[in-house]
Amino acid sequence: MSKTIRLTAAQAMVRYLGAQLTEDGTPFIAGVWAIFGHGNVAGIGEALYGARETLPTWRGHNEQTMAHAAIAYAKQLRRSRAMAVTSSIGPGATNMVTAAALAHVNRLPVLLIPGDVFANRGPDPVLQQIEDFNDGTISANDVFRPVSRYFDRIMRPEQLLTALPRAFRTLTDPADCGPVTLAFCQDVQAEAHDFPLSFFEPTVWHRRRIRPDEAELQRAVDAIRSATHPVIVAGGGVHYSDATAALLEFSEKHQVPVTETQAGKSALAWDHPLNLGPIGVTGGEAANAVCAEADLILGVGTRFQDFTTGSWSLFSNPDRTVISLNTAAHDTAKRGSMPLQSDARVGLNELSEQLGSHRFDAPAESLKADWFGKVDVLTDAPASSPTDTNALPTDMQVIGAVQRASHQDTAVMSAAGTMPGELHKLWKAPRPGAYHMEYGFSCMGYEIAGAMGIKMAEPDRDVICFTGDGTYMMANSEMATAAMMGISFTVVVTDNRGYGCINRLQMGTGGAEFNNLLEHAIHEQPSRIDFVQHASSMGATALSVSSIGELEEALDRRADIKGPYVIVIDTDPYPSTPHGGTWWDVAVPEVSERENMNEIRAAYEAAVTDRKTR
Repeated sequence: MSKTIRLTAAQAMVRYLGAQLTEDGTPFIAGVWAIFGHGNVAGIGEALYGARETLPTWRGHNEQTMAHAAIAYAKQLRRSRAMAVTSSIGPGATNMVTAAALAHVNRLPVLLIPGDVFANRGPDPVLQQIEDFNDGTISANDVFRPVSRYFDRIMRPEQLLTALPRAFRTLTDPADCGPVTLAFCQDVQAEAHDFPLSFFEPTVWHRRRIRPDEAELQRAVDAIRSATHPVIVAGGGVHYSDATAALLEFSEKHQVPVTETQAGKSALAWDHPLNLGPIGVTGGEAANAVCAEADLILGVGTRFQDFTTGSWSLFSNPDRTVISLNTAAHDTAKRGSMPLQSDARVGLNELSEQLGSHRFDAPAESLKADWFGKVDVLTDAPASSPTDTNALPTDMQVIGAVQRASHQDTAVMSAAGTMPGELHKLWKAPRPGAYHMEYGFSCMGYEIAGAMGIKMAEPDRDVICFTGDGTYMMANSEMATAAMMGISFTVVVTDNRGYGCINRLQMGTGGAEFNNLLEHAIHEQPSRIDFVQHASSMGATALSVSSIGELEEALDRRADIKGPYVIVIDTDPYPSTPHGGTWWDVAVPEVSERENMNEIRAAYEAAVTDRKTR
């Protein structure tokens, strides 16, 4: 007869979390973010207190952003470790839905444990309970179903015996990886059960490396051999698979140029001759020119998002073949791609072995030289002569200042607004892990919490977060958490007084400037947000600078500052990098009283027609 131990369901869950290990013996779950409330404070709170010496519990200030910190942690560590996040029922739980969606889009592991209603329905309805008039099994947590890779509701303690292994299979599986939601009924958390001791024995979760099917591999090899102008599109899966070295070896051996998505950027060093840089809507001319001509596109670990493909207009060679090398079957067959379901590292190595000494002509060196010749001047410090008309710095100049202050251990990050596009085009990442962009969901509010998560993942990294004033206002409360915990990173707030990126998109699609910049929004009093005072009030070291020179001086001091360091600089909301990019399908109104809108609609229709004929 097997030995058992009597534990509450919450205690059993916490003990199980602590026993799940990575291949190097470290706990897979690094810790638990928690905001306690009714629904998790009594059961899960008590269980976490009992394990506080071995499983850290961190207190956040917002359920969404503490989940963002957990997700950034997993992303920076290439999915090798993860964190758990627990909340109360009701609004505490639904606050995490946006974070779950972000993790789902980006295929990143996070364990979400919201409290739930009473399984016994005794006090039904409880405080914060959502009542469905037609379905008694529904609770607020059902909103997690479409944004979870695995969802379960724990309504009896013994259900953990099946739910938890399923949860970890999902969290650690390269193809199914994503958010797991275990909605934990609050009465069940406190109920005891005799759990088998064997359930809590240490378990090592090995990284599965899927080998390609032989027939799929042979078809891919034949297609590559038949090509004359191949190109690689490196996505986030290159990082998650630890395949950057394999990508470098494949590219050099067969002389195939590499382009990088937002998630794939930094897979190769920016100055490698075969790294043609960013691709797509926020891409550079070098990469996009090669992609337009390519007759063979090898996507490695990419979802082929519309920003990558220019809404599927970028690959314009009518004789092109697209091969999608990906762990997820869902991603391998997009747009008629030739599937190659495989781990990125294994797939690249086996492709290379089968290709033997096959080698292509190198891309023209002038492609990169011409691109940097155009954009490097944009990141230079502004001239100081009296003829200089640049009253406010541009975002490109801010990037240049940070670039000059960066080093090999710097990791820059962002998620939404102007900076993702500018950084994708302009940032020169020296090595893998130096560029952290959440652009799958492009979620405003990820930045500050994400920077904290990156620093927790790699404490020796010099983490610099780019955020605009709009995103700062969206979610800034984890600044106080970072200050409290002494987590050091730098936040550069570019204040363009509104949503500058979307204002430019509004103008570019024929719209009048409306409701984006603060000056175009309804207000009785002018906005007087003091970001320095606000950040300082949460415990950050903060200052405002008025020029690129002052920004560089402020950046030079960041290593001496403990905790979050915030530098605020006013920027011009209108300029953006005029070079690079490609078409992006943003629907323009078919009917308008404004002549400008009608002209842009005509151009839009022509572009749609052109795409359909390719």
